[in-house]
Amino acid sequence: MLVIENLNYTSRATIFFQRFSVIFTDILFIYAVRECCRCVNGKRAAKDILEKPTFILAVLLLWNFGLLIVDHIHFQYNGFLFGLMLLSVARLCQKRYLEGALLFAVLLHFKHIYMYVAPAYGIYLLRSYCFTANNADGSLKWRSFSFLHVTLLGLIVCLVSALSLGPFIVLGQLPQVISRLFPFKRGLCHAYWAPNFWALYNAVDKALTIFGLKCNFLDPTKIPKASMTGGLVQEFQHTVLPSVTPLATLICTFISILPSVFCLWFKPQGPRGFLQCLVLCALSSFMFGWHVHEKAILLAILPLSLLSVQRAKDAGIYLILTTTGHFSLFPLLFTPPELPIKILLMLLFTVYSFSSLKSLFRRERPLLNWLETIYLAQLVPLEIFCEIVFPLTPWKGHFPFVPLLLTSVYCALGVAYAWLKLYVSVLTERISVRQKAE
Repeated sequence: MLVIENLNYTSRATIFFQRFSVIFTDILFIYAVRECCRCVNGKRAAKDILEKPTFILAVLLLWNFGLLIVDHIHFQYNGFLFGLMLLSVARLCQKRYLEGALLFAVLLHFKHIYMYVAPAYGIYLLRSYCFTANNADGSLKWRSFSFLHVTLLGLIVCLVSALSLGPFIVLGQLPQVISRLFPFKRGLCHAYWAPNFWALYNAVDKALTIFGLKCNFLDPTKIPKASMTGGLVQEFQHTVLPSVTPLATLICTFISILPSVFCLWFKPQGPRGFLQCLVLCALSSFMFGWHVHEKAILLAILPLSLLSVQRAKDAGIYLILTTTGHFSLFPLLFTPPELPIKILLMLLFTVYSFSSLKSLFRRERPLLNWLETIYLAQLVPLEIFCEIVFPLTPWKGHFPFVPLLLTSVYCALGVAYAWLKLYVSVLTERISVRQKAE
């Protein structure tokens, strides 16, 4: 298993190790889901266990379509990592702040993509743990600041960082680690564009380029062939619109996160406010980050599951985000034998999500309006065109990237809509006197 060659390496022992280790580490994810279910508000108690919020939440997390195909078909260890994240969320909801901070620090050193949600953790711990009391109107009581609590959090972060990065610092390899963690030379987008703002930006640039060539506004000799759609992971320059730099994406991400962080600080709602901020941080980073992978959408979908079983408005946003986000993962499974598997698995999960949440909130208004329903329904003809119709056309040889482009751009509209709708909901939500006191 350890005799590794550079190219085309394969080993049955390696495959068995990878598959069984993924299955085994899912034990942590299952335990984290159990802890999260214990944190769900039980006001909507039902006689039938199948209609209880805790049962629905457990199914939405354990049978999550995106996590299933990413870990058990595409193969990665996201279940283990999301287990750490959900367990840290559960500990913070249970007011076991030091445990939550330790788990997140460990998680961050396992995979740096969780920096996306670090602002939510940092602000919430500062607001709820380092400051121990609020005034009657919900404003911060500055005299309640605890130097001891800050010191304990600092020790946890320093200890985990020392254990993780210490050997690399001693061996003088820290610059090498940092260069691999932040590979800016890979370009703005992945080979398959993640369904975010930059996918829409790239599509607009492509459309303007085609229009400019048709109208003779652009010189064809100065336009690179298959720019951004050649399936390569590298830096590209936009043709018409200004090219985007890593610094520009960092600024856009920072600005898009700020309102959610301000709400968490000035409009505290306890664990619920923390979860809202966490999801918005994940979505904002997904929308504007540099070289975002499509799998990063799970970073928002999974914690949003906790909110979806508690309020109808959040359930509607969850259905939009999870359907478009999961559909955008289809290109990860591109072989013909995998086509019926991914379609069937997504149908099962999607039908259950809609039916269970609709039953849970049956006494309230519909979870989706007619326009949202039409948008989601159009995913069906889109999939038929990309998987069945397009391969039969002569365009396949000349424009192989078209199905990926259509999938990315169409899903980007849904993800952007869900992000904006959640932001509007959070910014306009009124806080009760009891929530302010908490």
